[in-house]
Amino acid sequence: MLQITQAEQDGTLTICLTGELDHHAARAAIGQAEDLLVLYPCEKLVLDLSGLTFMDSSGLAVVLHLHRTCARCGYDFVVRGTPPQPMRVFDAAGLPQVMIFERGE
Repeated sequence: MLQITQAEQDGTLTICLTGELDHHAARAAIGQAEDLLVLYPCEKLVLDLSGLTFMDSSGLAVVLHLHRTCARCGYDFVVRGTPPQPMRVFDAAGLPQVMIFERGE
């Protein structure tokens, strides 16, 4: 099960995904993240994945969708704290070449 929480500070919206990001959770994650972007207008979106315990290729769709949404709206986009298993999925897809991945906090 995926839990989504948010924090907003100084124009930065941080969305934290905790649990399993699979095909069952991906569509809901996209919808909820888009709702949060409307509720908390920002200059930068940080997607914190440090709480993920599992991610399949559906997680790629979530990250790519949010990256494109931010690009279209003029927001900066950063993926933070990605655990090793999801990072292998992102590396295999070449995402670190097209967006920013930060380690740790």
